Amino acid sequence: MFEKLKNRWNLKSGGQVLIVLLVFACTGFTVMFLKEPLLSLIAAKEERNWIFTTVYYILIFPVYFVILLFYGWIFGQSTFFTGFVKKTFGRFKRK
Repeated sequence: MFEKLKNRWNLKSGGQVLIVLLVFACTGFTVMFLKEPLLSLIAAKEERNWIFTTVYYILIFPVYFVILLFYGWIFGQSTFFTGFVKKTFGRFKRK
């Protein structure tokens, strides 16, 4: 599995793959732990509906990538994650 990811992401070692996976995990946990406190600032739990949740996920999308870049920088993988974010947002451009 590590070999497949290493080749797909054009990384140099299995250790680098492990670090990249760790960065994704840290980013996901950070977003998960920030969700409830941030939502509580905006609306009470019983006032939230599906529209509110949808808007939250649309707004958290760019925040996720900022956090991803931050952890990528902390773990010394800023080059990989900068390219990853550019590639991801490049997919949204019109052709």
